[in-house]
Amino acid sequence: MERTVIYNAHVISPALDLEGATIVIEGKRIKSVDKTAVKSRPTDKTFDAKGNYVMPGFIDVHTHGANTYDFCDPDPKAIFEIAKGKLEEGVTTFLPTTLTVSHEELLTAAENLRKYAKRGMPYAKTPGIHLEGPFINVKCCGAQNPEFVRKPSIKEVKEIAAVFPVKQISYAVETEGGAKFAKDCFSIGVVPSCGHTGAKLADLMPAYKNGLRHMTHFCNQMTPLHHREIGMVGAGFLIEDLNTEVICDKIHLCPDMLKLIFTRRNLAHIQMITDSLRCSHCKDGYAFSMGGLEVKLEGGEARLVKGGNLAGSTLWMGKGLKNVHEVTGIPLKDLVRTTSWNQAIEQGWGKDLGKVQKGYIADLVMLNKKNWKTVGVFVDGERRI
Repeated sequence: MERTVIYNAHVISPALDLEGATIVIEGKRIKSVDKTAVKSRPTDKTFDAKGNYVMPGFIDVHTHGANTYDFCDPDPKAIFEIAKGKLEEGVTTFLPTTLTVSHEELLTAAENLRKYAKRGMPYAKTPGIHLEGPFINVKCCGAQNPEFVRKPSIKEVKEIAAVFPVKQISYAVETEGGAKFAKDCFSIGVVPSCGHTGAKLADLMPAYKNGLRHMTHFCNQMTPLHHREIGMVGAGFLIEDLNTEVICDKIHLCPDMLKLIFTRRNLAHIQMITDSLRCSHCKDGYAFSMGGLEVKLEGGEARLVKGGNLAGSTLWMGKGLKNVHEVTGIPLKDLVRTTSWNQAIEQGWGKDLGKVQKGYIADLVMLNKKNWKTVGVFVDGERRI
């Protein structure tokens, strides 16, 4: 079996901080991780990590685009360019995320993803789709187009999933049939998530009783904490086992809110996301359309031209991890679970992905210790960057 040896690595994995480590990969899985010197074979592929961080490949469950492309673009090239961009960020697995658009556009996006899968997923892996909308609260659209908002329909979801698997759905639990919709999602293997919502705590609980345990971009486009009605932000702090997505760019949430979330909530139920748009990897001044709405990137912030709402981010996962580490001082071996393992557990991949550990698939990212930029990425044991 083909063997790869990574040496001089500073391994950061859930509950593990090991400098001077050697990682041995056989096939696509990790054979060993320790400080034992390994005698190389002539056929081995060897890589010097040069003392840089080696972490589990990032898993981004909420990302719309990169490199000037959006997942909902009709061009089949879009998903290839997005996956290439995510790989550059150190993301080894991601759920391409839709906009609130027509059913026909969602079917096209699913078909394009199917074509990417048939080509062997040459960049980052994409096991399924995250539908953000169209089943949201029209009053909490943010940068989603209200023209395409509609009631939850498991029939529509099944039609999309028949083209390519749907893994997660962000929807407003207070909409008609919202509680039942959570149960319907689980029946076909989809993670339901509360997002773009005006729900009160009482609106959430029926869906929670039906298994809903996920919140889309926590604090953004959801009812805020108030002393007479704690809303969805209050629910995120009160109910420990809600898996809360967090955009850690210090724009969508200020540093103090990041510190509050990461020091007061159970780290096992926080998932870092990028919510990145097509303007990710682009320079300031880049203007584009998002679901029919005009957006412009200025000062690193993507905002609607009309109204000024934040539209998403240009964040890379490594930068988000760096931000939270600096803001909170939480050890990386504890924080790192929020970049991959938590996501893997919820999606059912927790025994294969999210750790640099014997038996796990060798999806790895190398980050420069000084600037946190990606210097290497392995997917299924193969070095792709």
